Amino acid sequence: MNARIRLKTVVAGAALATLGLTGTAQAQTTLTLSSWVPPAHYVVKDILQPWMAEVEKATEGRVKINLLPKPVGAPAQHWELARKGVADITWGNFTYEPERFKHVWFSELPMMGSNAEASSVALWRTYTQFLASNEAFKGVTLLGTGMLGGGQFHHPSKVIDTPDDLKGQKVRMGGPIQKRLLEDLGAIPVAGPGTKAYELLEGGVIDASLHALESVVNFRLDGKLKNHTIIPGGLYDAAFFIGINEGKFKSLSAADQQAILKVSGEALSRRWGQAFDKQNKAAETTLRANGHKFAQPSRELLDNIRKVRTNMLAELEKDGASFGVKDHNAMVAFYEQQYQLQAK
Repeated sequence: MNARIRLKTVVAGAALATLGLTGTAQAQTTLTLSSWVPPAHYVVKDILQPWMAEVEKATEGRVKINLLPKPVGAPAQHWELARKGVADITWGNFTYEPERFKHVWFSELPMMGSNAEASSVALWRTYTQFLASNEAFKGVTLLGTGMLGGGQFHHPSKVIDTPDDLKGQKVRMGGPIQKRLLEDLGAIPVAGPGTKAYELLEGGVIDASLHALESVVNFRLDGKLKNHTIIPGGLYDAAFFIGINEGKFKSLSAADQQAILKVSGEALSRRWGQAFDKQNKAAETTLRANGHKFAQPSRELLDNIRKVRTNMLAELEKDGASFGVKDHNAMVAFYEQQYQLQAK
C-alpha cells in the first residue's frame, strides 16, 4: 500500500512538473526581427539590440526578440513584411513606399531640422496626434520613428554653393522629395542606394551624391567626397519606422503589450535620434580632421531651396484630404513646434 501511494505521489509530481514546464514554454514568446543592414551596423548595435534587451527585461523574459541572420526581403518591402507577418518586427524608410506614406513626406522636406533626436521625437508625437488611426498604417503597430538628422550635398571636386554649381550635375539621390528637389534646382537626379554611391562615382555615372554626414564615413565615401555643403536645417531628411505585425502584437498579454510600449514609442524614437546625432557628429569631426572642405550655400541657393519647400508644402496641403489628412498645415505646424521644444 505504501509503495502504491509513493508511486502515485511520484507520478503526480512528475505531472505537475510537466504542466509547470508547459506553462513556462507557453508564456514565453519569441518574436522575429528582420533587419536589412549588417549586424555590425550601428542601427543594429546601438538602437535595435539595446531595445531588444529592454523588451526582454520589461516583460520579465516572457517576450524575446530574435534578430534573423539575414533579411527576409528587400529594404523597400519591410513594412509589408511586417504587415503580412513574414517577420514579426521590421524597420525601414516610410518613403520606400512613397504613395502609401505621403502622410510623412513633410518630414523629409528641406530645412525641417538637423537635430535627429528632436526630429525623431517630433515625428513620433506627430504620428500619435495625427496619423495613428489613418488607414495607411493599419496592420502594423508602430513602435518607433526615426530621422537622419539632415542630408547634405557632397561633391568630389568642388563646393556646391550657388545655383550654377548644380546646373547639369548628375546627383545620386533616393526618394521622391530628393528627386523633386534636385529637378527644381536644375540638377539631374540619379536614383541609387547610398551603398552604391562609390561605384557610381568611380564609374562617372554621377558627379555628386546626397547623404547624411554619417553615411559619407560609414559607406566609405570619404575618399571620394571631399567637399560638403551644409544647408541649415538639412537639405532633406528621411523618415524611418520600427513596427510589429498588429495581430502578433495583439496576441501578447495586455501586460506584455504595455511593457513593450513603455520601452518603445517616444523612448525608442529618442534612442534612434541620439544614435544618429552621435554618428553625424563623429563623422564631421573625422572629415574635418582629414582636411575636407565644409561650406555654407549662397543666399541665392538657399532661397531656391526654400522655394521648393514652400511649393511642396502647398501641394501637400492641397492633396492632404486624398491621403486622410484634412489639415496638413496644422500637422506640419505641430511637428515644427515639437521639434523646437526638443531642440532647445
